[in-house]
Amino acid sequence: MSQALITVDKIDEKDSSSFEKLKFRKIPLSPVREFYGEFLVGENRGIIKLDQADNVSAYRLDITTYGGIICLRKINHVRYLNKYFESINRALLEDGIYIGCAETNYQLRKRLKEKYSWYIYYPFFLVHFIVKRILPRWAVSKRFYFYITRGKNRVISLTELLGRLVSCGFEILEYKSIDGLTYYAVKRTVKPAYEMDPTYGPLVGLKRVGKDGKIIRMYKFRTMHPYAEFIQGYVYERSGLDRGDKIINDFRVTAWGAFLRKYWIDELPMLINLLKGDIKLVGVRPLSKHKLSLYSETLRELRNRNKPGLIPPYYADMPQDFDGLQESEYNYLINYSKNPIKTDVKYFFRAVYNILIKRARSG
Repeated sequence: MSQALITVDKIDEKDSSSFEKLKFRKIPLSPVREFYGEFLVGENRGIIKLDQADNVSAYRLDITTYGGIICLRKINHVRYLNKYFESINRALLEDGIYIGCAETNYQLRKRLKEKYSWYIYYPFFLVHFIVKRILPRWAVSKRFYFYITRGKNRVISLTELLGRLVSCGFEILEYKSIDGLTYYAVKRTVKPAYEMDPTYGPLVGLKRVGKDGKIIRMYKFRTMHPYAEFIQGYVYERSGLDRGDKIINDFRVTAWGAFLRKYWIDELPMLINLLKGDIKLVGVRPLSKHKLSLYSETLRELRNRNKPGLIPPYYADMPQDFDGLQESEYNYLINYSKNPIKTDVKYFFRAVYNILIKRARSG
């Protein structure tokens, strides 16, 4: 069996409790070591292993020094998680690799379900959900929660984990579930994206491109895990588009989020945007910058001249694929430029008919 060779050029000898020297040490290819060996074999710029996943160990790393950093301790106990990722980002050389692991909320639920009987698991999980998922994100209780817990036993979704990494300047290379934990390999690409604000609450304001390229905040009820907006491009590249412009099997969408989307409940707050004048009743769907970049240049120019709408032409034409969606929007915008009122009335009643009679549903 082949073996991976990992070398270390530089370590902190003064803090031997935090770092392990791996100079010219042969490592058997266990599933975990096989995973990170795939990304670190051949790296000759120095690799270091952290024995602890904590802010102190990460902060003490030398800046712009390492070609690879490995930490096989769960990040679920890290108090200031973004600061931890940012410290690792600063310590890596350009295109340096960081390997880490976490227990996602799905893996946690699976572990608890195997541990407890159903009559214990469900009441326990309800309390656990309130304490671990709601209190840390509710502004009233957030500070008190972290003061008491010190950030231990953090519950984190796969979406939030990957989104935080991208927000902190990493490119996702791969992730894999091994023995109940998710191991990830990411590459340093840029400095952390401090200007992007993640959303947490049940009501979110998403950045969308409006008329004349103006960025508007579209209000919706949350249907995705926190930090979902940071990995939209990654998920699209990995999965592609289903009918219309929806991503296939989008793991960022929560179970209750799928229900809210199916019956348009998530879009009710967009009435605020309608009253504010950001959108009109009928019009093309307001899109993120990334999703808009997937459209043809001609259609992007047409979209830029018009205000987006609450009821998109999609529900009037019901296209079967992305090309059909673009054709539907193009035809609507051309017709709207010739006769705005007639076009909007026509598309409105066709959309209502498809929704009420043909049972068209949102993706």
